[in-house]
Amino acid sequence: MDSEHVEFTKEMREAGYTILIPNMLEFHFSLIEKVLRLNGYNAVVLHNSGPGVMAEGLKYVHNDTCVPALLVIGQFLDALHSGEYDLNKVALMITQTGGGCRASNYIFLLRKALKKAGLSQIPVISVNLSGLEKASGFKITVPLIRQLVASLVYGDCIMCVSNQTRPYEQHKGDTNALIEKWNDALIGQYNKGRGLSRRDMRENLRAIVNDFDNIGRSRERKTRVGIVGEIYVKYSSLGNNGLEAFLQTQDCEYMLPGIMAFIEFKIDNRVEDIRLYGGSRLKKIFCQLFLRYVESMERMLIEAVAAHPAFVPPTAYQHIKGLVDGVIGYGSKMGEGWLLTAEMLELAENGYENIICTQPFGCLPNHINGKGMIRRLTEVHPGINIVPIDYDLSATKVNQENRIRLMLAVAKDAEAKAAAQRQLLEQEHLAEEAAAAWEARPKADSSK
Repeated sequence: MDSEHVEFTKEMREAGYTILIPNMLEFHFSLIEKVLRLNGYNAVVLHNSGPGVMAEGLKYVHNDTCVPALLVIGQFLDALHSGEYDLNKVALMITQTGGGCRASNYIFLLRKALKKAGLSQIPVISVNLSGLEKASGFKITVPLIRQLVASLVYGDCIMCVSNQTRPYEQHKGDTNALIEKWNDALIGQYNKGRGLSRRDMRENLRAIVNDFDNIGRSRERKTRVGIVGEIYVKYSSLGNNGLEAFLQTQDCEYMLPGIMAFIEFKIDNRVEDIRLYGGSRLKKIFCQLFLRYVESMERMLIEAVAAHPAFVPPTAYQHIKGLVDGVIGYGSKMGEGWLLTAEMLELAENGYENIICTQPFGCLPNHINGKGMIRRLTEVHPGINIVPIDYDLSATKVNQENRIRLMLAVAKDAEAKAAAQRQLLEQEHLAEEAAAAWEARPKADSSK
């Protein structure tokens, strides 16, 4: 750990320091912002975007660094230089997962960028469960973990059902209006200390899915597309050049695996480390108990969505893990690791065989577990249609979208052939029924 970094202290928290958080998942992070505020932190999720963010990232981070690092750090520096915040009363918050990839190393790149920008007085808070860094002014407590997990579960639920509703809504805007309604409702419950117990969560999840199922929808058939990849580029519109908005213009229904599976993956990695390489038995027991708790939250979500046949529910983590047994080793856990491979099989199993694999340029783990596994996945699941898309600050949006259009053209051609095959089989079935009816007709008596 860098001995020169500025610690976020209790005095800073009590003084009301503004804590800036980079955006990734719109709805999830909106709730998390309110959770942090309820716990006494003056948190603000950033929404600044545009060329200024990219320019700041390239100015203060080496351009050989992966795209998510450039964008996250660029968003921080762009916000700090905007004049909206008191530079002597602001802090930055970033996650560290404990692995060898971006989610652990950005914090050092960020501090280096702050020093280069003459802002080394600004503290950077590490959010981690690995004991990598600690700050006396920020504590991860059991109540805070409960609130954060609940927010992620609600976010996954709304993301799941809204993505399956929006493409078919009969009155445009109904889905987004319902998202806003539930955002306000959940925040209102949080402010009253509600919405966090198992009973409250189960009731809320059922009500959320029921509300979305009541939105008027058409019955047309749209091309189903799954989105996987590096966690930031997969979810962040800043990172993927507005991928979801583009797919909405292409007459598609798209599905993103939820964040809960990634959380479970990171917890389970600690267990796998001990199983593969040895380690503390006490740590293993703690991680197993924490994993069971998160899985119990996930089960409530799956049950709520599965109760409505119109929706495809999320897949349980243990089933996702089992999909890659014999396909890729569980020791491949850098970045998104084997989970990236597993999510492609999960999507294909759920009917989303056309998959966009978002690849940040410079992200070696994702190129191995994503692009590098495509051939093997076509052997395991024939018919899967995967297109890897590289996201880099020098890549043009036009080229990225044209590659996706080509994938969609292949998908639509396959759908047309499948529809023709179904029609042919139906005609053959009708012909067989007619022939059977003819054979079964009463025969005239030839003796008369």
